[in-house]
Amino acid sequence: MPNLPDGFTFLKDIDPTIIESVRYFSSENFLGRQVAGYKTNRIICTKIAAESLKLVHDDLKSQGYGLVVYDGYRPQAAPDEFLSWSTDPNDQLAKKYYYPTIDKADMFDLGYVARKSSHSRGSTFDLTLIKLGDALNPIIYTSRMLENGEEIPYLDDNTINMGTSFDLFNDASHHDTKLVTEEQNLMREILRKAMKNRGFNDFSKEWWHYTLAEEPYPDIYFDFIYSA
Repeated sequence: MPNLPDGFTFLKDIDPTIIESVRYFSSENFLGRQVAGYKTNRIICTKIAAESLKLVHDDLKSQGYGLVVYDGYRPQAAPDEFLSWSTDPNDQLAKKYYYPTIDKADMFDLGYVARKSSHSRGSTFDLTLIKLGDALNPIIYTSRMLENGEEIPYLDDNTINMGTSFDLFNDASHHDTKLVTEEQNLMREILRKAMKNRGFNDFSKEWWHYTLAEEPYPDIYFDFIYSA
């Protein structure tokens, strides 16, 4: 079994109680297929980021919540595939679930996808909350109504209702938006406060995206692929 690079770990080795749902390993993502570079159904990250996330999880448990992590380390092969995908107008397999209101060719300019992702530095997570003791369920494809009357797709996996599901590229996924309810923004704020209290920075356009402020490799974009 190959080793991870120095400074990296499997999240499960630091906190096995955090639920993992590696969306880019599966077809449940905005490409609608397994993403390049995702060869293991485990969250990989830097050890220091994992240790900080464990502290977040411990804090949230006292409030009755657990964490579900959708993504951690992302090989550079994935953003490279995203860029190639964005230039193919015929590949719209998952549009209705993830980007129904925007042109995929605009995703990079809109800031939802990057040519070089902070995920590739190993200390960024995409995550959400779940009620402590609840199990993650297979996705149910449904819809929700925003506060402006717009109907959006909603991928219900039994996590806390944050107003939009993970990777919905829409203004409603922005922090502090008026498009979701006060209660939904409150749940987002519970997550954001817990993450910031343990040294993570948020990203204004995606309520699920957090990067460790004191990340150990701020200038290195890794491209190793773990396949064991």
